[in-house]
Amino acid sequence: MTTSTSDTIETQIRAEALRLGFDACRFADASEAWPASDRLTQFVDAGRHGEMAWMAQTAERRAHPTAMWGEARSAVMLGVNYGPDADPREILAHPQLGAISAYAQGDDYHELIKKRLKTLARWMQQRFPAEVKVFVDTAPLMEKPLAERAGLGWQGRHTNLVSREFGSWLFLGAVLTTRELKPDAPSQDHCGACHACLDACPTNAFPAPYQLDARRCISYLTIELKEAIPVEFRPALGNRIYGCDDCLAVCPWNKFAQIAHEQALHAREALRAPALGELALLDEAGFRVLFAKSPVKRIGRDRFVRNVLYAIGNSGDAGLVTQVVALLDDDAPVVRGAAAWALGRLAPERFEAMRADRVSTENSAAVRGEWVITPPAHPDESRDPS
Repeated sequence: MTTSTSDTIETQIRAEALRLGFDACRFADASEAWPASDRLTQFVDAGRHGEMAWMAQTAERRAHPTAMWGEARSAVMLGVNYGPDADPREILAHPQLGAISAYAQGDDYHELIKKRLKTLARWMQQRFPAEVKVFVDTAPLMEKPLAERAGLGWQGRHTNLVSREFGSWLFLGAVLTTRELKPDAPSQDHCGACHACLDACPTNAFPAPYQLDARRCISYLTIELKEAIPVEFRPALGNRIYGCDDCLAVCPWNKFAQIAHEQALHAREALRAPALGELALLDEAGFRVLFAKSPVKRIGRDRFVRNVLYAIGNSGDAGLVTQVVALLDDDAPVVRGAAAWALGRLAPERFEAMRADRVSTENSAAVRGEWVITPPAHPDESRDPS
């Protein structure tokens, strides 16, 4: 894509962003008032961030884009489409298979987007001299409110960004600059009276529209929570072993979404519908090989196998008891505890026969606690753990 010298700065930046592979590019004023700060404060004060201590620690820097970088004047907001080629919820009907969130079935988007952001930032600096800084997800910048301000979409009732062109399937990145750029019109909320995303949540993680209690969210529970997942949420996990797409996938605006054209973001066959029984056998080396370049690698083998064992406990497949029993002696307490719960779900009599011996020999108090409780027999729990 070419630009002429008569094109505006914004037109030239947008053309270069699209050339680099971004699917959307719009501009926002980075120095205006920032109502998102109050929402973040309420979220943290209510403890809804759970164990994500970094959200509280960086709250002041997230309070406003200029709180982190006082010279920032404009934000170039960028989106990369990762629309899946099928409804991510289809796998939930196959309890012997593991459901991995759509965004994590391909390469790690952080690396993909950061490389392009840096390339765009260098190009901007050379063409229109000004200071620039790039941000993608892990930095203390609230990208969704900025994206809404730039007109990329609006924060829907599920708190994620919704786009008229890409539905709920946009990765976000930002380039802050000291240069004044003409802002685009902000997006308006087009959720209307729809509450499909709220109704779809398996754990009732939305206390109210536009509010999320991360402590109840399956994405938080399977990714951020380091220890055992609370017992009351385990049946609602179903076969979700990394993240949850339910609230995103049910959004009516997805009817306008496009399938991602990025080969790196396409689902790898090995991660599209992996067998739980095979995943339970993963050791550290096998985990690293399977999830090379995948965002899943960030949680490590132990936490991942913990998730797999909860899914096995929900599967109703007694044929997986052999894998469960083998993991009762795993080195990681979080794995041993999840294996005990899964055994109690799939083979209650065997669980009872082993209980006394395991309680007397187990050196982890958390794991002994798993043997003390009696897991509910599969499968007739309510999906509402409240």
